[in-house]
Amino acid sequence: MTNPGMHHHVEIKEGDDTVAAADVTIPAETEGTAQASLHSSPGHVTPGRRASLVDAVMDLPEVKESSRLEAALPLGDSETLGRLRERSENATTRSAGSSALLDADIPDPVGDIPHPVGDIPDPVGDIPHPAGDVPAPPAGDVPPAALGEVPPAPAGEAAPPPAE
Repeated sequence: MTNPGMHHHVEIKEGDDTVAAADVTIPAETEGTAQASLHSSPGHVTPGRRASLVDAVMDLPEVKESSRLEAALPLGDSETLGRLRERSENATTRSAGSSALLDADIPDPVGDIPHPVGDIPDPVGDIPHPAGDVPAPPAGDVPPAALGEVPPAPAGEAAPPPAE
């Protein structure tokens, strides 16, 4: 008998009420396709809750290790669909009855992708910079022209035309 994989149930709550939920199935093979069914409670759902559900699903370690995502969501749920497209690559969608079906590639985790120019700082700050601690330049050391600013013209003179 083969291993059917893992199953996760993810919920987003407001107080004691579940406002959005997802059922996620992860195949037994690491580079497989994760399958998710996302839905929210009827009526008003606070903006951002559906996007939080997508983030919770995409942040599951087993989903991150998958290469593809197949997701079903209610047709017309633009918040969920928009966040799924932000968190995936090469997404295609189609309708099936009252559902929207999304097929997409799951991008490699940011920490695992080498940057073509070298290491870039980690926004969380847990990856050391290759040059060590690099202090910020002191304020006032950068001329305004380097920042794209045009210094004011001296009194009595016309301002230079904007750069094109």
